[in-house]
Amino acid sequence: MLPRRALLIALLLVAALSFAKEKKKEEPLLRKVGVTLRDFYPPEGYNWRGSDSHSLSVIVWYPAEASAEEKEQYLGDPPMIYAGKAAKDAIFAPSFNTYPLVALSHGTGGSAIQMAWLGTYLAARGYIAVAVNHPGNNAATGYTPQGFAEGWERAKDISTVIDGMLRDQRFGTKIDPDRIGAAGFSYGGFTMMELAGATADFKGLLAWCQAPENHNACSPPEMPDLIDKFTKMQNQPEIKAALDHAGDSYRDPRIRAVFAIAPAIARAFSKDSLAQINIPVAIVAGEADDQAPVESNTKIFAAGIKGAQLTILPNGVGHYTFLDVGTDLAKKKLPQLFVDNPAVDRQAVHEQVATMAADFFDKELTPVKHKKK
Repeated sequence: MLPRRALLIALLLVAALSFAKEKKKEEPLLRKVGVTLRDFYPPEGYNWRGSDSHSLSVIVWYPAEASAEEKEQYLGDPPMIYAGKAAKDAIFAPSFNTYPLVALSHGTGGSAIQMAWLGTYLAARGYIAVAVNHPGNNAATGYTPQGFAEGWERAKDISTVIDGMLRDQRFGTKIDPDRIGAAGFSYGGFTMMELAGATADFKGLLAWCQAPENHNACSPPEMPDLIDKFTKMQNQPEIKAALDHAGDSYRDPRIRAVFAIAPAIARAFSKDSLAQINIPVAIVAGEADDQAPVESNTKIFAAGIKGAQLTILPNGVGHYTFLDVGTDLAKKKLPQLFVDNPAVDRQAVHEQVATMAADFFDKELTPVKHKKK
């Protein structure tokens, strides 16, 4: 027989080896990432919010085969934004299973490509991620007052993109329709609340914004005269017709969970409205957010939604930390968007939050077992 001391050491070694194996199993499998573009054409009568572009243009990131040659993706000539690594139009990763889908909504005045840091990681984790350019409110195809003011239409954009993805010849059969989630940044975080079941009081918000002392609070940097412009337009027939639906519910029952990043405009939702949300919601924001301050936005959302998971990132993380990483040229030309507090490593924050999002969706978008008829 082994002496007691030797037996104890042997048992500790076995336990340590078992723990190491467990830790190794927990590390997520990261796949190669493919990327492609799509345009979806909704039925006639869609509200394009004054935009000249009459299609919903999207970027799709997806799991690619192991031999795919990923390349660093940049936006701009010369390059301004780093959009992660991906292989254009790569072959899908071979699988007998379907993939979950996560729809992504950019912030006000942003664009689909600015969600690349999240979309590429979700694809590496086994998701199909699709980001849309919201008409009239994106940097890719231009701005309109309606694109900024008619925020309820953003939720319709996401639902329409989900329709398009499920019908798409290449992606439709690869998506599990029972495993759909959504994630959004800033105004996109607001969009998540509507998709999850909260109903915004846009008419009340507009009335508040039209008070002269509130103009600045309601005017985004991309369109500082938004309130004056939209006020002059609000009696136009098409805008009046759109406003009639501002208070409708835009809950999409296909969406089982939402992830909101630095969500904005909490003022538009009442406590009763937020209480209508009954799906899993995760919220993350930076404590140094000066565009959608956590006290008047993030914490209000979290307090009003039953079971909401809240994470506040410390040490100077701001609102625009959640945009893609900028090149040196971008940092020089647009420091307000691409230069962070010296204590902040934007890439590291992206990795942390993207991992949080993937872990959240792994938990909440588990496969649905259908009963046999």
